[in-house]
Amino acid sequence: MPNEVIKTINYRRSIRSFTDQPVKEEDIKTILNAANKAPSAHNQQSWKFIVIKGKKKEQLVDLVSQKAAAFPKATSVLLRLASRSIACAPVVIAIANTGELIEHGTKLFQIDREQAYDFFRTMEIQSSAAAVENLLLAVTSLGLGAVWLGILFVIKDEVLTLLEEPKGEFMAVIPVGYPSKSSLGPNKKQLDMVIKELN
Repeated sequence: MPNEVIKTINYRRSIRSFTDQPVKEEDIKTILNAANKAPSAHNQQSWKFIVIKGKKKEQLVDLVSQKAAAFPKATSVLLRLASRSIACAPVVIAIANTGELIEHGTKLFQIDREQAYDFFRTMEIQSSAAAVENLLLAVTSLGLGAVWLGILFVIKDEVLTLLEEPKGEFMAVIPVGYPSKSSLGPNKKQLDMVIKELN
């Protein structure tokens, strides 16, 4: 049998609908601590975790719903679905980068500034994404559900403004709660379709 980590990875699903059962504060702290343990370039941990509830969560729902009208149908539909997930989740966790890694790296590396910026911008995005994956796995391990609402990237700057954060290269919004129904998740490609071996 696989170990507990492998079981959690296999069981993780994107959950978009939640019950109204609140998430315990100790569970939120456990989730955030797991996210904060993610690997990061130069150990800069250039991320910030924003816990969103109550009035601020309602404002986020309104923002996403209002902005949806300005986009073509496919994007608009996804934004409206995202607003529903946010609305029914008892807590939403947003992750934003701070730019500290980019600043640190462009000063540290004595190379073309544009090249250094692009390199450390990529490193900062990768680091923050690793934190999100840790968060999602921690959520699953606690019997909770979550979804990374990637579509909100199209209104990233507006979301960051609402969250009182400066504009940055990375932003993730993740509703968290108890799933309202079970989900089998989508089928994944067969492993042999995505492996390349070189000798």
